[in-house]
Amino acid sequence: MVKSISVLGCTGSIGRQTIAVAEHTGIKVAALTANRRVDLLEEQARRLHPAFVAVFDEAAARQFRIAVADTDIRVGSGLEGLMEAATLAQADCVVTAVSGSVGLRPTLAAIDEKKRIALANKETLVCAGDIVMSRAAERGAEIVPVDSEHSAVFQCLMGRKKGELKKILLTGSGGPFRGKRREELEKVTPEQAVKHPNWNMGAKISVDSATMMNKGLEFIEAMHLFSVTPEEIEVVIHPQSVIHSMVELIDGTVIAQLGVPDMGLPIQLALTYPERCPSMFGRLDFAKLRDLSFEAPDFEKTPCLKLAMDCARMGGTAPCVMSAANEVAVGMFLRHQLGYNRIYDAAASAVEKVGVAKEPDLETILAADTAARAYVLENFSK
Repeated sequence: MVKSISVLGCTGSIGRQTIAVAEHTGIKVAALTANRRVDLLEEQARRLHPAFVAVFDEAAARQFRIAVADTDIRVGSGLEGLMEAATLAQADCVVTAVSGSVGLRPTLAAIDEKKRIALANKETLVCAGDIVMSRAAERGAEIVPVDSEHSAVFQCLMGRKKGELKKILLTGSGGPFRGKRREELEKVTPEQAVKHPNWNMGAKISVDSATMMNKGLEFIEAMHLFSVTPEEIEVVIHPQSVIHSMVELIDGTVIAQLGVPDMGLPIQLALTYPERCPSMFGRLDFAKLRDLSFEAPDFEKTPCLKLAMDCARMGGTAPCVMSAANEVAVGMFLRHQLGYNRIYDAAASAVEKVGVAKEPDLETILAADTAARAYVLENFSK
């Protein structure tokens, strides 16, 4: 069980829940980082008394320095501030809850310091999974997944030998538009897309869950986290979100992890592993569970999922280009600048037009990320 943490992205959904778990379990918060939400960040900082706070946006950082001038909290800014928070000596675990590829360099820096990585930033492994996992193995740094699905697989594989795994069964609810034809979604609004039937999440991940791009990103993450091929992962639609994922072993046994749909549970495990402690979250009441149902994904209705799985097989910079293009497109959709169905169009077009580099180094990956974002802004803005 870790003693102190740095929370990268403390004002987002995962960041706020991480802080709640830390306060519940008595884990010290040594550092916080945020992008712009100065009011919430100030409230968190005054309550938690971290040694260091970084604000990525320079203007917001200046505002925050003034706001906490009466405290002894050190304040940093930009990427340099993120890097300092990720490598702070007082923290033995870094929770990577920032969104986008900006989380990649701080994660690698934390790995170099042999800190535990409570991984909630999808782009870290989607864009540079080979580099990140190789670096973690070299440095002896621990990566514990925070995503509910990967946490479930992590738990199902506890005590198992590598050769016992036959297949990962990655579950997903299907989102708020499960079963809808693509043409029925032409007029979907951001307000409709963020209303997930089971989970309370941030806007970007909620839209990704609606398009099922989120499940595609998790597909790629699972390949790297558990050293498996695309053929060893199967996506299963499970609308109730009670089974968070399963593993099939070579003898035909299937092991599942169940729990209430609350991100606090996998967050707490990532911080307390290998120990477990009482939580503040609800419990499953099996007497009230009406049914647990499953179905195969319909790739014609969820082209983002199919695109992500195709990019996983392509490898190289394909997942990075797709992820970056999708992030920009989702942002445009949330600002009412792009239609819902055009999110897929933007991501697919970027993969085709930007190009794919095989066996990329970190600089090539970051360049591909930048190129994909620029492509979408240039070609899909109204």
